[in-house]
Amino acid sequence: MYFCSMGLLKKILDFYLDSSIHVALAVFAFSWITLIEFNVPFDNVILYFIFYASIIGYNFVKYFGLTKFHYRSLATWLKVIQLFSLICFILMCYYAFQLESKTLLFIVAFGIVTFLYAIPFLPSKMIYDSNKNLRNISGLKVYIIALVWAGVTVLLPLLNNNHPINTDVILTVIQRFVFVIVLMIPFEIRDLNYDSLKLATIPQQIGVKRTKIISVLLLMVFFFLEFFKDEINAYHIIILLIVTFISLLFLVFAKQNQGRYYSSFWVEGIPVFWLILMMLFF
Repeated sequence: MYFCSMGLLKKILDFYLDSSIHVALAVFAFSWITLIEFNVPFDNVILYFIFYASIIGYNFVKYFGLTKFHYRSLATWLKVIQLFSLICFILMCYYAFQLESKTLLFIVAFGIVTFLYAIPFLPSKMIYDSNKNLRNISGLKVYIIALVWAGVTVLLPLLNNNHPINTDVILTVIQRFVFVIVLMIPFEIRDLNYDSLKLATIPQQIGVKRTKIISVLLLMVFFFLEFFKDEINAYHIIILLIVTFISLLFLVFAKQNQGRYYSSFWVEGIPVFWLILMMLFF
């Protein structure tokens, strides 16, 4: 009975990860953190939209090729993910109709980037293989993802609530951009065993050790940028320090042969932990 229960829990966890619920929860957490940081009331419309849109976007990017070329022979688990994604799409549309017009304009821009990230459209000479999309341009992947995450989780929640885009907001966008790059490094290190060398990821270009050193410097930039803001909160500084330290630990212990859930669950769960701290202190 124990092993049956463990097997069921593992299947549930794997579906939770494979269907992009966990990564969407991380995006959701980042967006809520933004609202808390700028003293904006909880906005369920934009937050739930971001959550469901993240599931759609990530599942589209991950499974576009599989569904395009192997539709008739899809595994049962992938069909379930397709059905789940359809439900999320309907819910995303429901919340989209309640958003501000200017928010929708920014969403269209980020949606186009996501679309081009997965759909082949570039000339063959720009990339290394037949997958002519933004994802496969050498060295660009991590920066595109960080840019989209920063824009979606900082700008969208504030724009939908008519918050002015001031210096503090811009600094938060930069912080979020830098932090997402750092969070992606354990993934990049893990994928050294699988990524083509022509992808030119950061660890491929400068090695794991130098990548970690640069990431530590980026974490320092992420933390100390907080002191350049006009409004500084002592509790937020403490939380930021805790989050920085935990991220540093996950970064230091990241390796190529890491556990199945090291990056995909624990590292990606750091924004959720950050949100819990924010809710406890604020």
